[in-house]
Amino acid sequence: MTQLGDLIAAISNGTVEIIDLTNKLTANTPSLTLPDPFPSPAPFALEEIAHYDERGPVWRANDIHIGEHTGTHLDVPIHWITGRQGRDVSQTPLPRLIGPAVVVDFTAEAAADSDFLVTVDHLKAWQAEHGDFPENGWVLVRTGWAVHSQNAERFINADSEGMHTPGFTPECACWLAEETRISGVGVETMGLDAGLGHSMDPEMPMHWYLLGHDKYGITSLQNLDRLPATGAVIVVAPLPIVGGTGSPARVLALVERD
Repeated sequence: MTQLGDLIAAISNGTVEIIDLTNKLTANTPSLTLPDPFPSPAPFALEEIAHYDERGPVWRANDIHIGEHTGTHLDVPIHWITGRQGRDVSQTPLPRLIGPAVVVDFTAEAAADSDFLVTVDHLKAWQAEHGDFPENGWVLVRTGWAVHSQNAERFINADSEGMHTPGFTPECACWLAEETRISGVGVETMGLDAGLGHSMDPEMPMHWYLLGHDKYGITSLQNLDRLPATGAVIVVAPLPIVGGTGSPARVLALVERD
């Protein structure tokens, strides 16, 4: 058989499992609210326009309303000022959207401290055990935050200081951007940066460094607990929005099973 034929056969017989890493889009899906005077991305809304009735006798249809950066979505370079000369969503090279995925697990740390930050030492310790991050690969960071994905209050976890969700130190963001050959980073939280990333230097360092170095981000991932530390393949499928700074995306993983 051909390689693609082998893959289809493996999916059919269950030796390769497809795992959906995407948060479902509902009225309860959390969306970002920015402080005045900045406009916020639109939350997801479904508007019925026909339901086997006078609006459409034999069909049912809806309009959808959603911001580029709502739900599980892809961030591309032009989303941030440091990547403003980069690509929009429609220009993303397709090989960057499919590649090997590794999972680094900081569930215990994030459970103990909602402001937990991943450091360079954390990632180097992972590499010492599992090997270097693969070229054109995706680093998926598991923090357990996905359990809150349909509970906006808990997912955002905000107080007078701001949001309290895990993320990365500025030094780690710079290291990922400059010292690795990955395609991007995926997280379970609403955004690439920690909830208090606005108070770091530079502000929102994952956006600043990663997107500024032609790398990508995926947020609001699910089911990372079902992936091995190494060996999975990720497929990221955003809408090809011309001029788009990001896009809701269906994100799948392929995992070999015995």
